[in-house]
Amino acid sequence: MNIVKVWLLALRPLSFTAAVIPVLAGTAVVADQNFRPGLFVLALIGSVALQGGTNLVNDYFDHIWGTDTADSLGPSGVIQRGLLSPRAVLIGGFVMFAIGAAIGLVITAFVGWPVLVLGVVSVIGGYAYTGPPFKLAYRALGEVTVFLLMGVIIVMGAAYVQVEQFTLEAFLASVPVGLLTAAILHANNLRDIQDDRANHKLTLASLAGRPIADYELIALVLGAFVAVGALVITQDAPVTTLIALLALIPALRLLAMLPRSETPRSLNAVLAGTAGVHMLFGTLWALGFAIDAWVS
Repeated sequence: MNIVKVWLLALRPLSFTAAVIPVLAGTAVVADQNFRPGLFVLALIGSVALQGGTNLVNDYFDHIWGTDTADSLGPSGVIQRGLLSPRAVLIGGFVMFAIGAAIGLVITAFVGWPVLVLGVVSVIGGYAYTGPPFKLAYRALGEVTVFLLMGVIIVMGAAYVQVEQFTLEAFLASVPVGLLTAAILHANNLRDIQDDRANHKLTLASLAGRPIADYELIALVLGAFVAVGALVITQDAPVTTLIALLALIPALRLLAMLPRSETPRSLNAVLAGTAGVHMLFGTLWALGFAIDAWVS
């Protein structure tokens, strides 16, 4: 395998939708007020760079803490298979963080220091997710962290890049996005309950066990759709965003798989399905705001 393919494997590009969707949503929320295509592209690239850095740093520390092994289903496996050294993966993570930070500085030059603050918080959060001394993912704080970083902060940050102010509308629009991003992580932790317990990694799933952890996933997924209805009813989101409810069909199909998914490999399909629902919902959610802006 050539070095480019190895690094693509390490970066886990399929996970980048978790970084792309909130930027799309945050930009679309304020599209009726302003749209700066150049800054949008920079925000998108910066968000993906931070996601890639987080993936690499997390793979490094999960390897160091003994959570990821050659038999693990979740990680890229580049360390376990000897394709990259742990040190190279960690350095790669810091390089991706540096790229994201550099892009953040460029954006800051155009729209001001609040973007810099959000960028710093995102980098620290990406490192602290599994890195010492915080190890947030090991203290049952993963879902909360992901909800805030990959939901609230990116959506509001992307909106700020366009209109240079933090808005209540952007915050409210970030809630369903954050819930589904947290659902992806929770589905991952559902699959890894046995391994996490064996390695003393505390997650909501490993603490609660099944079937309670199943109900938590159901609440996160369906909570996003409930939020859509509530925001439209209160007129905090335009009626065109109801298009996002089309994602409810695959969401219900996904949740119906839970009782029959007992092995880590079968739960891997639940994880993939959750990521798919997040991508479809987020795309439709952003499209609903964009349609309203175009009509307006």
